[in-house]
Amino acid sequence: MYGKLGKAAIHKQILSYNAAARHTPWIVMIDLDSEADCAPELVSDWLPVPADLMNLRVAVHAVESWLLADAQRISKFLGVPLGRVPTNPDTLPDPKLTLINLARRSRSRALREDMAPRPESGRSVGPAYVSRLIEFTTDTAYGWRAETAAQVSPSLRGCVRRLSLLAESMNER
Repeated sequence: MYGKLGKAAIHKQILSYNAAARHTPWIVMIDLDSEADCAPELVSDWLPVPADLMNLRVAVHAVESWLLADAQRISKFLGVPLGRVPTNPDTLPDPKLTLINLARRSRSRALREDMAPRPESGRSVGPAYVSRLIEFTTDTAYGWRAETAAQVSPSLRGCVRRLSLLAESMNER
């Protein structure tokens, strides 16, 4: 797993990843944020000539929109009413902030403290924000369902479709 240094580091290395994708499959996922008007524009800017085995996928506007797209499960995980979860998360200008604001309303004090930043911290997320998202995406009892979320999120649906095609092509080799 690469990219732990953030999006800027991925951008600096994308041509190297693309070169490696001439020989082995690569999947690179980034957030659109406000870097471009749309995902295809960002992809063509970063990678005008992708290798056959390169898969650069863009979450619109942030990967949190994909998590919010499974409204029933995120509502249950955060302990907030289902009606508070946005119905079209791909259109949110800042899905991360939306997710944090939902966490601030959680019935669970521990979850609120883990995901929402303390006002004096100067941070954009709480101290265990990433850990909690990992918990949500990996817990089979009440965690995130990619298939369900893909029905709501066009950007996730495109990602799932592309990864399925990649898996099929690898099985044919």
